[in-house]
Amino acid sequence: MLTRLPRWVEVGAFLLAFLAGSVNAVGLLGFSHQSVSHLTGTTSLLGLALADLALTHAGHLLLTLLSFLAGAALSGVLIPGSALKLGRHYGFSLLIEAFLLLMAMLTLQQGSDLGVYLASMACGLQNAMVTTYSGSIIRTTHLSGIFTDLGIMLGNRLRGVPINGRRLLLFLLLIGGFVCGGLVGTLLFRGLHFTALLVPATLAALLASVYWVYSRRYR
Repeated sequence: MLTRLPRWVEVGAFLLAFLAGSVNAVGLLGFSHQSVSHLTGTTSLLGLALADLALTHAGHLLLTLLSFLAGAALSGVLIPGSALKLGRHYGFSLLIEAFLLLMAMLTLQQGSDLGVYLASMACGLQNAMVTTYSGSIIRTTHLSGIFTDLGIMLGNRLRGVPINGRRLLLFLLLIGGFVCGGLVGTLLFRGLHFTALLVPATLAALLASVYWVYSRRYR
């Protein structure tokens, strides 16, 4: 249950979903309509590429998947356990994410596919930073699980089970953050092209700084 969810978690969830939504929008617009914040579509595209014997494209998609996996693995090295807890290395992880997005921007501006892999790695790192809080799954780079949990919640309500207001708020913030991020990412890409990644990179660095200040004050 999320009845004692601290407010900084809700704010952080919205901002991280916003960050991922903006990165994914740039990916969809600039990486041949390829998502980088989640892997379902990319995995399907890999199957299509293998069926068509498009081995070069299949290799590119596989590297994208492995990059996301590498980012999640890096989170596992930096942050012991999956439960959210103040004082863990979230700030350092966010700083690494900012660096990855910055390098992704620079390499994509040079026309290198390495930028796609770096952006995917950044999303994998972010998605793995916080996986559970009070028994509930928190994902900030994709929404399939969020919509599933929201549907279950609404279905239970039809059976007379009360809705947990704080949990509902968290789900709505994650969805709203991702949509808003997609909106902003689209507008930025249309005006700045791959330089648009500078905005989520800066946001990740700012979140790292805010987290360090907050952690030292309230730890």
